Amino acid sequence: MRYVPPSREVLAEVLLAAGPDESTLCAGWKTRHLAAHLVLREHSPWAAGLGIAPLRAPMERRLAQTARRVEDPGHYAELVDRFRRGPAVLSPLALPALEHAANLIEFFVHTEDVRRSADRWAPRILDDEYADVLWEALIRRAAVYYRGVDVGIILRRPGGQRHVVRKAATSVAITGAPGELLMHANGRREHALVTFEGSPDALALFSSSGQ
Repeated sequence: MRYVPPSREVLAEVLLAAGPDESTLCAGWKTRHLAAHLVLREHSPWAAGLGIAPLRAPMERRLAQTARRVEDPGHYAELVDRFRRGPAVLSPLALPALEHAANLIEFFVHTEDVRRSADRWAPRILDDEYADVLWEALIRRAAVYYRGVDVGIILRRPGGQRHVVRKAATSVAITGAPGELLMHANGRREHALVTFEGSPDALALFSSSGQ
């Protein structure tokens, strides 16, 4: 089953409901900046700046310009609708496999970036198949997410499924639902409903690494 199209729809609805000037968990970004980011990464030739350092500044300027243009709610709604329609037919991101790889985690995390920036929020209840797909995506990228950590890392789901990210003499186990583990792995640590288990030394090392 393709999970990205319905995830796109959910993210668009969350952005529309929030309006252009609500906060997000993305530092310095309001919802209009996030909407601009989502559109530019699929439609702008400057999107390469997301991963290439010399092009990052031009991409950030383009994003800021787009965000300023959509301060008006009507223009903001048009931008969100452009995101909702997805990439152009001839775009590589229109290919289901590439769409899945590029957007499955992106759309989940950014949906929560909007939802969890509110003073009161609750985690979404995900169906089992979607949770399994998020788990598989997480463990494929886990080594990248936790690179530079000086302890072993074990990810665990509440039902007992586990994945050893890296081995070391001392380890920390992080337990949570797949969506919560993804939020933690993507730097949303204060807004991820996870628990930690390990020796005091392991936990201290883990904390000192910024985790």
